[in-house]
Amino acid sequence: MILKTVDNVQEAVEGVKDGMTFMLGGFGLCGIPENAISELVRLNVKNLTCISNNAGVDDFGLGQLLHKKQIDKMVSSYVGENAIFEKQMLSGELDVELIPQGTLAARCQAAQQGFPAIYTPAGYGTEVAEGKETREFDGKMYVLEEAFKADFAFVKAWKGDKAGNLIFKGTARNFNPTMCGSAKITVAEVEELVEPGELDPNQIHIPGIFVQRIFQGKDYEKRIEQRTVRQKA
Repeated sequence: MILKTVDNVQEAVEGVKDGMTFMLGGFGLCGIPENAISELVRLNVKNLTCISNNAGVDDFGLGQLLHKKQIDKMVSSYVGENAIFEKQMLSGELDVELIPQGTLAARCQAAQQGFPAIYTPAGYGTEVAEGKETREFDGKMYVLEEAFKADFAFVKAWKGDKAGNLIFKGTARNFNPTMCGSAKITVAEVEELVEPGELDPNQIHIPGIFVQRIFQGKDYEKRIEQRTVRQKA
């Protein structure tokens, strides 16, 4: 059995450099690789292209990288609650490629499965399709979208074993699974790291073959973007 464990986040991100392209899992602030992002902030790597559904909030998640102007380009489906993201995009300081959410997921999955591209109906007849190949299938027009190419994929799982097998929980089972194996190196941080054989094989969402490095994270905040509570009667 090939063990994928590294001792800490510093070892997990070894090899990251300026100008690289990163995939980062999560949906809103749910299931984001908090430890990996904090380490990228500390290392101060710059000129990055980040592929992620959104960019967190101003002071958390990818918002921390945007605050330090470490990101040159965001590939996302949602600007969301991040005022820094919005400001940098509108000023032209940040290059932003907005992609339909399903297309974003499908392009991740295409990279994971080794397909060079996909055809999707989303965006046909709009600016999204400008300059791209289109083709008709069964009377319907589709746009050719290339699979993503990334240097690192950083994902966060609930449980994992030392062989890299992963289990996701709740909403965190969104972009995280499709990003596993979609880059040259996949780094998984988990809340609980166990020995091989301890996970129920029927519950595993991603097999270890898609993961190159795994470590147990710590100090997770798991923030909520907008907390809404019912007023007392």
